[in-house]
Amino acid sequence: MNELLAFIVRNSKWFVFVLLATASCVLLFRGDPYRQHIFTTSAGAMASGVYKGANELTSYFNLHEINEDLNRRNAELQAELSAARERLQLLDEAAFTDTLVADSGLRPFEFVVAHVINNSISRPFNYITVNKGSRDGIRPELGVIDRNGVVGIVSNVGPGSSRVISLLNPHFRLSCKLKSTDYFGSLVWDGLAPDEALLEELPRHTNFAPGDTVVTSGYSAVFPAGLPVGVVMENESDRNQNFFTLRVRLLADFTTLGNVQVVINNRAEELRALTAGEENDSRRNPFGN
Repeated sequence: MNELLAFIVRNSKWFVFVLLATASCVLLFRGDPYRQHIFTTSAGAMASGVYKGANELTSYFNLHEINEDLNRRNAELQAELSAARERLQLLDEAAFTDTLVADSGLRPFEFVVAHVINNSISRPFNYITVNKGSRDGIRPELGVIDRNGVVGIVSNVGPGSSRVISLLNPHFRLSCKLKSTDYFGSLVWDGLAPDEALLEELPRHTNFAPGDTVVTSGYSAVFPAGLPVGVVMENESDRNQNFFTLRVRLLADFTTLGNVQVVINNRAEELRALTAGEENDSRRNPFGN
């Protein structure tokens, strides 16, 4: 109690000032309608400014939730697009063979949104770490993409995080093709720039032009066909060779990676089992007789 009284005495001048200022304002605006109007208008404008500032501050803090929702919606659209592509392919095959193909209803691919928590781009062998792991259904050999293109493939998985072999790693080779043709080759990083790679082993008679889009071929259990990877810059080798190489500008910006999507192929095990069976047959009868 003594401390409260001491505080009041110590700041008595300010309390008297506030009291007198309040009384003056009441006496000033009470008997004059014009001054009341000015006061009400000014107070309204001030309150409006405060509300606007508070709303902008709240909106800023809500951006994270909005971004998360957009990423989830984008992943859902990616899954629907992959399913639609497969249905179109089934319909084309049915039309060609004059048979009816049943739709299993199973989405071939699902996409899990993850956030990059570590990323390297200047090392000879680059890796990425994301904040999703085995608890989220992530496992090794799953593809990783962002909104622009292919990013890498999962190599090691922990309970709450995963390590990704970046596309900027010579150990990672990606089966790709030119969007305008069915000719495919292997995309590999040559270590020169974080936004360029080489598309190798293309047949000599492949037709291309600078600016052509490079997409995933779909010849693996990792990525669906048709995902964007980059655009052709120039030819890196002599057309007189049996195969030639194209320099490709990558669409994914590895210097600003933030949100990515992990690609889950629901039919990967089936495809791997079939591939394993073919490899075993090849070992037993390498000449195909």
